[in-house]
Amino acid sequence: MPQYDYLIVGAGLTGAVFAHEATKAGKKCLVIDRRDHVAGNIYTQEVEGINVHKYGAHIFHTSLANVWNYVNEFAEFNNFVNSPIAYYKGEVYNMPFNMNTFAKIWPEVVTPEQARAKIAEQIAAEGIGEPSNLEEQALSLVGRDIFEKLVKGYTEKQWGRDCKELPASIIKRLPCRFTYDNNYFNDRYQGIPVGGYTKMVERMLEGVEVRLGVEYKELVAGEPDIAARTIYCGPIDAFYDFKLGELEWRSLRFESELLDEADHQGVAVVNYNEREVPWTRIIEHKHFEFGLGADGQPLPKTVITREYPADWKPGDEPYYPLNDAKNEALYAKYADLAAQEGDVVFAGRLGGYKYYDMDKAIAAAFDLVKTELGVEL
Repeated sequence: MPQYDYLIVGAGLTGAVFAHEATKAGKKCLVIDRRDHVAGNIYTQEVEGINVHKYGAHIFHTSLANVWNYVNEFAEFNNFVNSPIAYYKGEVYNMPFNMNTFAKIWPEVVTPEQARAKIAEQIAAEGIGEPSNLEEQALSLVGRDIFEKLVKGYTEKQWGRDCKELPASIIKRLPCRFTYDNNYFNDRYQGIPVGGYTKMVERMLEGVEVRLGVEYKELVAGEPDIAARTIYCGPIDAFYDFKLGELEWRSLRFESELLDEADHQGVAVVNYNEREVPWTRIIEHKHFEFGLGADGQPLPKTVITREYPADWKPGDEPYYPLNDAKNEALYAKYADLAAQEGDVVFAGRLGGYKYYDMDKAIAAAFDLVKTELGVEL
């Protein structure tokens, strides 16, 4: 007789949403995670009163009203707006590409009409028909100047390859906004949970049994009948002991520093677009909450994190799936195996070999809740 209705492997967003809803529906759940904390990659750790995003910057944004209403049940969100900047050879540019960016690159361009004409002129000068790689795709979308300053170096660092060696499909579009608006996202709702993401996920998991530092394979080897069903949010190829091969990812490496200064860079995120600078961006975490502590007072110190893209190998943390033709074909084979698992459901970013924004991860968890529990969220 199983001890639990559901074993949920992974205490990130997908697992937490499902565990919360299954428990509410009267199911007995056990959540496990190989890490020593909940919240997966959105985990935040308090350092000197600052909620540090340990696995990279996470800004919640969505146009899905049901998702926004849901997360607000577990946290109060502030009104943070993501307005990053980019450094390139001593120059500062606004991101995403907008009229402030264009006027800085081309001082004679000050109106949307002039910007459209300049970009169209540069695209035409490239004479590209059907793009055969990422470089040609980007040039056919924004032209040479924007590509060289704001796309090329950052992208090559991110993927560890020359833009000419990357598939065009990676960049389906490069949005240009012809307004003087530095808000990175177009979504209706945006913000950071007051007190950090960890507290939000902990509230989702209230009343749910959680075991941390637990490996799935070790647990089920000792207790094969521990649960009637399993929601598996780990890597799908690892579940099958990589017997068909390893799905490829890009990884990240982080270097954090506590600095005895009130403000290091004046903004939460600065991209470094030169190929020669080894990190892709520096995150200054206190700006996600306007430099203020829980008491609303300015914090005297700051924490910065340099983010380095890295090649992935088994044992490293997987961040971005390499969804090229080879990996998609391999994933399809694993998905065929997964479809034959009667009592195991593969979910989340790792289980589905798919990159999710946070809101889309929650929306996918809603779909899982409907399929498994018949509950509409």
